Amino acid sequence: MDRPRFFTPAEVAAHNTAADLWVSFLGKVCDLTPLTSLHQGDALLAPILESAGEDISSWFDHETKDVLRFVDPLTHCTRYYTPMGRFVHVPPAGPRSDWASDIGEPWWRDARYKVGQLSAKTRWIRLINTLTSQEQRLEVCSEETLAEILQRFLRYNAHARSYTWKHNDADLDMSKTLSENNIPDVNGELLRLRLDPEDFAPAIMLHFNDDLTEG
Repeated sequence: MDRPRFFTPAEVAAHNTAADLWVSFLGKVCDLTPLTSLHQGDALLAPILESAGEDISSWFDHETKDVLRFVDPLTHCTRYYTPMGRFVHVPPAGPRSDWASDIGEPWWRDARYKVGQLSAKTRWIRLINTLTSQEQRLEVCSEETLAEILQRFLRYNAHARSYTWKHNDADLDMSKTLSENNIPDVNGELLRLRLDPEDFAPAIMLHFNDDLTEG
């Protein structure tokens, strides 16, 4: 089974228009652009458009993975709780002639929209090219292996695969995460000391192997 792709909150936030709309919720990242296109002009899109690029976990029950519910004090019936306004695929409070109940799987349960997982914890690292002395700071997901981090770095160095990655003079295992390579996340301790973690991002040294790969 393929590993899920992980995204930082900043990456999700970059997709914040109706033509390119992502949201995260309950740990997953969804591309709702096809949904907005399908329901273009529908007033029920408003809450989704207003939350483009944001985390909307507060809309859902973390156990049932469904939209939050409450008991209506007037009707004593269970209804969906949508203080942000009713949105696409949430049924109305009562019978409506303009509501089609055969919607199939609601978008928040539809696997077609899922593009990956939201990182539970991101980290900053410094990638230093020992050949050119160039340094690139990179925000990465703590769940990612170094091979996956390398994929992020390719946009800055198309020949990144031609380098051996080291930390404290030790070769790094590209199939493992930063923590698994003995590069611990000490951000909590730094924050406790009132220090900016970005100022203490660990350095990974890139040593050129002299066997250029194709970009």
